Amino acid sequence: MQYRPTAAELLADIADLLDDEVLDAVGGPLQHRVRVAGNLARILEREVRLAPVADAAEAERLRALLGRDGTLVELRAALAARLGDPTPFDADTERAVHAALVATTRADLAIAKPGHDDWSRG
Repeated sequence: MQYRPTAAELLADIADLLDDEVLDAVGGPLQHRVRVAGNLARILEREVRLAPVADAAEAERLRALLGRDGTLVELRAALAARLGDPTPFDADTERAVHAALVATTRADLAIAKPGHDDWSRG
């Protein structure tokens, strides 16, 4: 059974409270801190909601790219080690690495800075 409200819903409610009620009730430096707190709550809400799917997709991309299994932390470390190796990638692997890094960056931006995850090459 899923209990309501969810963590994501609670975080969204906290952000709404800070933005819609508390922000206008305070002034000076505290107003900036309330705005930052509301933004942090919104980032956390998106992380709770989006990160599980994004992490699973990243792990699947890295498994395919690296040809091995492991946790997301292990796969990220393996990719970082390979990127640090001066041996160049062949053209197909380089394209696959680029595509994987772009997909991961887009997923991270969707959480941290929505709207910045949608760009096209031009």
